[in-house]
Amino acid sequence: MARRFSAPYQSEPLSSLATWSRNLAIFSAVAVVVSILIVRFGFLEMKPALATFFGALACAVLSILVGLAAFAAIWQNGSRGMGRILLAFLINAVVLAYPAYLGLQYRKLPKIYDITTDPIDPPRFEALARLRSGDGANSAVYAGLYSAEQQRLAYPEIETVELDAPPQRAYEVVLQLVAKRKWLVIDERPPQPPRRVGRIEAVARTPIMGFREDVSIRITPDGEDSRVDIRSSSRYFESDLGSNAARVSRLIEDINSAVDSAKPATKKPQAPVKGQAKTVKK
Repeated sequence: MARRFSAPYQSEPLSSLATWSRNLAIFSAVAVVVSILIVRFGFLEMKPALATFFGALACAVLSILVGLAAFAAIWQNGSRGMGRILLAFLINAVVLAYPAYLGLQYRKLPKIYDITTDPIDPPRFEALARLRSGDGANSAVYAGLYSAEQQRLAYPEIETVELDAPPQRAYEVVLQLVAKRKWLVIDERPPQPPRRVGRIEAVARTPIMGFREDVSIRITPDGEDSRVDIRSSSRYFESDLGSNAARVSRLIEDINSAVDSAKPATKKPQAPVKGQAKTVKK
């Protein structure tokens, strides 16, 4: 009878540390997804939802440490489990990549949460004020001169939008752009007499976690033209990691593009063809 030989590698024991590293990585990934769903759909208050998220990140870090210990053990005793360690490291890299990027942004960008095109007289939160009165929410009152100075240094391009369009046309363009972005409109008032000041208040969400950031847009007449001022403010946290400035900048660009594209093209008078007689109007 022929003897059956098994490979020496298959006879080595499986590293329990490698298994723990993989299991912790999977758990952290599931916990991150659950915490994001909790925040986006409001199943819990902000603090316990964030505690779940940071707990998941801590599990990912612990998984890396256990994986390193498992690698050292495998190197010494030749046990199996490298595949599980590599899988754990891959999952942890996916889980920690975006938070690591946000950490770099936190160190680089100013610690402000309230961005506006008009720091002297920023658009107010009226309908949105009651939504910012919860526990831990930022005030509906503008953040102040320190925030304005930090904004000027970091985002000098954010200024009032001056349009060659009447207030009603500017209001319609802005309202269409807000609807295109699927922001939740809380209040809208077209620019009607006697003041002819239009106002739009809406709630935007950050792309991944879905944190609520409030937006107030004011359209005021400037002779026959109009001026548009925008304010975007995070409802929670003292630093927005640049999200409000990015939102305002993109909206400014889209408003200018939409108004410019709607202008009628002026036709240049055609030069008469050589040798063709000009008609004289009688």
